[in-house]
Amino acid sequence: MSNIYWESFRTFFKIGIFTLGGGYAMIPLIEEEVVNRHRWVSKEEMPDLIAIAQSCPGVFAINIAIFIGYKLNKVRGALATAAGTALPSFLIILIIAMFFHQFEDNRVVAAMFKGIRPAVVALIAVPTFNLAKRAQLNKFTVWIPIVSALAIWLLGVSPIWIIIIAGIGGYIYGRITA
Repeated sequence: MSNIYWESFRTFFKIGIFTLGGGYAMIPLIEEEVVNRHRWVSKEEMPDLIAIAQSCPGVFAINIAIFIGYKLNKVRGALATAAGTALPSFLIILIIAMFFHQFEDNRVVAAMFKGIRPAVVALIAVPTFNLAKRAQLNKFTVWIPIVSALAIWLLGVSPIWIIIIAGIGGYIYGRITA
């Protein structure tokens, strides 16, 4: 029998070390490990956890790790998954900071980072489309994310207001349809 703390730490460490592009790029890896491999969270629970993690202050990857860890084993589980998620980034940044001055003007390194950008966009786009499918968007609801994105981009509306309005709208919709 394996130790759930070690297993969850190791799982989130692996996710953290192999993910470029931040929390949203982690979603496919988190789903594969947490939903499909370990079955710590159901496929139906995952979109809700993502929505909650997005709406809470702080780093998305840490938030979702904390929620999953808490579900596994309360505070200690949350600490194990949060540490597993944060430690790889911390170590990588520490190493880069120690040696940055040696390669900051290197053309090869600059080209590598330029090449990584499109892959990061794809890593973020794929979970977005998967979440849209799971949210069961249809011709009556597809306008919500479009109007939200346009309000943020063109009008400069704070995403916080979008989240608050969406939460209130969802609550009202739930009360009406229940």
